[in-house]
Amino acid sequence: MASEFEPLLPRAGHRHRPATRGWKSALFIIWVEVAERFAYYGISSNLINYLTGPLGQSTAAAVNAWSGAASMLPLLGAAVADSWLGRYRTIVASSVLYITGLGMLSLSSMFPSPEGQKCNVSADGRGACAPSALQTAFFYLSLYLVAIAQSGHKPCVQAFGADQFDATYPRESLSRNSFFNWWYFGICASATVTTALMSYVQDNVSWGVGFGVPCVSMMLALLVFLLGTRTYRFYDSTDGEGANLFSHASEAIRAWRKRPPTEDALVEHGDCPENTAIAAEVRSIARLFPIWAACLVYGVVFAQPPTLFTKQGATLDRRVGSSSFQVPPAALQCFMTTSMITCVVLYDRILVPVARKVSGIASGITMLQRIGAGMGLAAVAFVVAALVEMRRLGVARDAGVVDQPDAVVPMSLWWIVPQYLLLGAADVFTMVGMQEFFYDQMPSALKSLGLGLYLSVIGVGSFISSFLISAIDGMTKSSGGTSWFADNLNRGRLDYFYLLIAALTALELLAFIYFSSAYVYKRKTANVH
Repeated sequence: MASEFEPLLPRAGHRHRPATRGWKSALFIIWVEVAERFAYYGISSNLINYLTGPLGQSTAAAVNAWSGAASMLPLLGAAVADSWLGRYRTIVASSVLYITGLGMLSLSSMFPSPEGQKCNVSADGRGACAPSALQTAFFYLSLYLVAIAQSGHKPCVQAFGADQFDATYPRESLSRNSFFNWWYFGICASATVTTALMSYVQDNVSWGVGFGVPCVSMMLALLVFLLGTRTYRFYDSTDGEGANLFSHASEAIRAWRKRPPTEDALVEHGDCPENTAIAAEVRSIARLFPIWAACLVYGVVFAQPPTLFTKQGATLDRRVGSSSFQVPPAALQCFMTTSMITCVVLYDRILVPVARKVSGIASGITMLQRIGAGMGLAAVAFVVAALVEMRRLGVARDAGVVDQPDAVVPMSLWWIVPQYLLLGAADVFTMVGMQEFFYDQMPSALKSLGLGLYLSVIGVGSFISSFLISAIDGMTKSSGGTSWFADNLNRGRLDYFYLLIAALTALELLAFIYFSSAYVYKRKTANVH
């Protein structure tokens, strides 16, 4: 008989629902992610313009640093969820923190300028005043509070959604493969709407409203998640493998270093069965690191559209037809997300069924093949981006606007669209492939940590991108030369940087092929309580 009262925050391992919820529960969670991504991209997609505009920062380094932190912290959030709180509790707690950070962010943009502060009037007639030290400090506090909140929310929501499918049943296993595709479809659809809508609001209405709407969206995300509570399937996270691994880390390391050929050999060495299991978990995680390391350059690729691509697009003629309406620079990312949406549908409904008939693999192609295909597309995308930038610099010289950084380069925005479309297609292969791979190949109780590992690729890639930009900027200016990333992009050399990324991506692909060719997938075992 069902209990008369069911707790709002279920105990980890408390099973009060059938083990086959499937799409009914997953759809609640996908909608939660759609709302959360609306909130996140409402900040991140146009952050560089706020930092270099109202906040008076000069480079993309601050954006890369924040993006890197937001993508690295999920490793900590996932560890807390898998070893202590459980995914459900972590999602609820981080959602509350998320809402608090977004509310503070909106308030920070409304601070009045100090009396006597020098203000300028921009070309569009809007006042631009230098921020106070308090406003800047409060803004960064709010921004990193959002990053901390995302550390618990991002890996746990996706893992919790995938948990609703039991991979030991063939039909649900196929549904789970499809779940990762449609999960990414929801993210891309949300990103498309928010990038177009919120960048316009932030550029033409106010930053206070532009940061406030994402806060409301996050409130709706929490509400939707709570409404689906009675349908969810829950897993044991506090008494299982995850807790053992984190609480017995020293024993795990000692057991792993012995590297016995079989489990029986370990028992003969005098170790208990618990250490045997822990050592097996550590080895299963350790074998993922070569693949993880071979994906890091893709994190550099992922960091460019919201930063340098946006600054590059801001110099172009962004008028639509003969009208006076101009596409906001950040809204150019909508081409990328539209490409993702289209490619997700094509991949799930056309490529997978066709590839399945050829390869005999249920998913069409393997997860690692999918990741590698995206890396190849990314290398092509940056070669195209470099060629477009070379043309933009040539047009600027011919038009005589090289030394006029605020002048519009007489070159249509449509020239920059192909690089967005190619990167969108690359993300559908590599990003979704990494999500599924790191979730699927982790021990059962560490699925959140697996997605944290995937997100750390983006985080480390952002830090690498920030390092490359800072190092190249310093070297190119050291002898009195012009930086590749000069504030006046007409004097910069973004084309060189794009070619460098293309070359690094090609080398990354070679390393990835080497490591993936020797990788053996783990067997699926039942993990539902």
